[in-house]
Amino acid sequence: MRVRYTPAAFSDRERILQYLRERSPNGAMNVAASIREAVAKLKDHPLSGYRTDDPAVRVLFVVRYPYKIFYRVRDAVEILHIRHTSRRAWKSDR
Repeated sequence: MRVRYTPAAFSDRERILQYLRERSPNGAMNVAASIREAVAKLKDHPLSGYRTDDPAVRVLFVVRYPYKIFYRVRDAVEILHIRHTSRRAWKSDR
């Protein structure tokens, strides 16, 4: 199955990585690799994430790092949002 980022999710990812690059370039590379691996798994296992309060949205936790990937499955896996786990809960606006 194809995977695509919404503009908001792409922006989330870029902001996260820019923040990390300024503090630890190697750390940013490691987080980027973990996010890529998590997203790649969704290609083969799109329903592997946990259900959320919104039945159309699922969440996948990034291994080793405190990030959540919110997504929905339609004709492709749509990455909706990437969020650090210490931030307030994200609410889907559908």
